[in-house]
Amino acid sequence: MSTIKPGYGWTETLRRAQAAAPEAFDGVELRNLVGGDWRRTGEVTPHVLGIDGTVVPGPPRVDREIAALAVAHAVREHAAWRAVPLDVRKSRVAAAIAGLRAERELLATLLVWEIGKPWRLACADVDRALDGADWYLAEIDRQVAGRLPLAGPMSNIASWNYPMSVQVHAELVQLLAGNAVLAKTPSQGGFYALSVAHAILRRAELPVTLLSGLGNEVGDPLIRGAGVGGIMFVGGRANGRRVATAMADTSRRYLLEQEGLNAWGIWEFSDWKMLENILEKGFEYGKQRCTAYPRFVVQRRLLPEFLERYFAVIARVRVGNPLRVEGPTDALPDLHFGPLIHREKVQELQRALAAPEAGSTLVRKSLNTSDFLENQDMTAYMAPACVLNPSATWAFRHREPFGPIDSIVVVDSEEELLAEMNLSNGALVASIATDDRAFAERLRPELRAFKVGVNVPRSRGDREEPFGGWGASWKGAFVGGDHLVHAVTRTADGTPEQLFGNFGDYAHLPVR
Repeated sequence: MSTIKPGYGWTETLRRAQAAAPEAFDGVELRNLVGGDWRRTGEVTPHVLGIDGTVVPGPPRVDREIAALAVAHAVREHAAWRAVPLDVRKSRVAAAIAGLRAERELLATLLVWEIGKPWRLACADVDRALDGADWYLAEIDRQVAGRLPLAGPMSNIASWNYPMSVQVHAELVQLLAGNAVLAKTPSQGGFYALSVAHAILRRAELPVTLLSGLGNEVGDPLIRGAGVGGIMFVGGRANGRRVATAMADTSRRYLLEQEGLNAWGIWEFSDWKMLENILEKGFEYGKQRCTAYPRFVVQRRLLPEFLERYFAVIARVRVGNPLRVEGPTDALPDLHFGPLIHREKVQELQRALAAPEAGSTLVRKSLNTSDFLENQDMTAYMAPACVLNPSATWAFRHREPFGPIDSIVVVDSEEELLAEMNLSNGALVASIATDDRAFAERLRPELRAFKVGVNVPRSRGDREEPFGGWGASWKGAFVGGDHLVHAVTRTADGTPEQLFGNFGDYAHLPVR
């Protein structure tokens, strides 16, 4: 009989979180970290965990007034923190990293429950955050030489899918560089893990603030509040545009990652086994990540071979409850992905697949009930699907599904290939599968993607390699290594500088 891994049920996990960060909890409900203290404030509504339908208290949503008070306090903390010597900042950040590493298993388990990551990927999310922060600890003396913190604290509004390796990692770098940190928890998941993490950061005497709230209540104080030095946003284009519009008349630093429809182009290609392996790995976490590839643009004569390999991959993809164990072993299943972020996301994707239009073909797989607990809620789970030759009016023709749905487009010329790969006006990554290196080098500069791979996928990366996006997929400073540190610091002598980035219509603003 299938059961949840012993000791990893939600009740046990919550108790471990309460023991690790008692200051962040009021009974079973979370508190907000405001003004240096964990406060019982904000409206709490029920929240459904996708993994099995468990109902838990949602994030305590504060109003605009509390958010403004939190920003004012963070501004005061920033004034003190930026004067703290670098060696002291490094020591405190190192202590925070050690504290987080001591709770690695708890943080990973919370990520499994909150955002549905399989165990291996949840551990990787925590490890990437901490290993990356270690790298910056070793490099920060060089990176901040001749530079000062920003004029005010950094605000962080991030997506739910990488709470540790994107959000907490970025905050640790901002703190190292001398900035106080404001952060908003994602409403859809990750708020328990982030609360535990920020309790550990606060205990290390780091100036961090953590709020939960609706964007229309807390967004304006976090973006335009008096004294805020910059904003780091990760999310969809619609919300990203609202952030950009809200700060269009400011001169604050901004790093706005706004998604893109990343594409693979397949042209004059023969190494199918290699591509098959890449396709399978691409389904990790249900393609709920900014560097997933949900679009394939295929040369017509190669379509039969591509489909044979693609459908072989679909047949192998495993979807199920990531904490289910069966039999005498407590080993967790080796899944490609578990639930999507919530049942409403599944409903959105299912609606897009419900009625394929003339000329398009829908292929979908069914869930295997043996990968789930008996009689468990499965409404947040979805098997992979693809649409061959989607119509021009299909919901995800121009934007990413952020789920396990692919589109496959057939083309007859290089010009068509380029046009179909560039359909969404900007992407974070793109790749070309081809035996013709000359063709790849000819096409590469024409692709509207920040990173372009030839016979390899590209990923976010960090440290020495920068990351960003072209077109509508990114606005502001690029990140990664020195670029991330420079984005959250300024020249010591006040010399104007042009940061490496995609500033678009805001290039005329002075950079402080």
